[in-house]
Amino acid sequence: MPEGYSHSIKIMYNLNMKYKYFLIFAILIAAMIFGACNKAGSNPFAGEETLDKDASYAFGMNIALGLTNSMRAEGIIPDLDEFLKGFTDILTDKETRLDMFEAMEVMENALNSLMEQMSADAMQEGIMFLAENARRPGVNITSSGLQYEIITQGNGPRPNSNSIVQVHFEGKLINGMVFDTSLYGPPIEFPLNQVISGWTEGLQLMNVGSQFIFFIPPELAYGPYSNGPIPPFSTLIFTVELLGILN
Repeated sequence: MPEGYSHSIKIMYNLNMKYKYFLIFAILIAAMIFGACNKAGSNPFAGEETLDKDASYAFGMNIALGLTNSMRAEGIIPDLDEFLKGFTDILTDKETRLDMFEAMEVMENALNSLMEQMSADAMQEGIMFLAENARRPGVNITSSGLQYEIITQGNGPRPNSNSIVQVHFEGKLINGMVFDTSLYGPPIEFPLNQVISGWTEGLQLMNVGSQFIFFIPPELAYGPYSNGPIPPFSTLIFTVELLGILN
């Protein structure tokens, strides 16, 4: 991607990469640990020089912390007893309830179901938010469903869909979490025909010198895809100041 682009307004190319990377990570972990089943003996590390107790404990803490943070970030809350049983069955070379391929299929199905539920929840929350937001004084709605509020009305020119613009912005989810901002660095520059459609449409409503708040439904943002910290089917809120038109 061109230098200076903020991740939240890049071309929608990643096709839910966060989910895909997590799934690949989970499958790789499954493949590695199930591979240990083929090793002889009850200890897959038998015959190797071991760390001392504190170092071994620290590595265990680190692995558990990484797995816990990853699963919580994805909304995965396992049955702890079964999770630990699967983990220890591999480490002690016991016979597992599932073979490698069954485990991979079960994980994939579980993640798919989880993503579907999270997407449905995000979509419903967005619909309710936009319906309530539309009732507020000062909120305008375009024919596409884009909502915007004028904070400052500039008197400069307006860009067109092929313009390269310079802006400062802050992007939030409807729960208030800021997922991206340019406010602590230089402004960003980008062509309006290479960003999410809510930005392409919205910035053409702005004169240079204006500051708007855009409330962008998922169909004008990333739709069923995630983008970094933005979950699928998210309604997005952007505060945007149009600083200039570069072409």
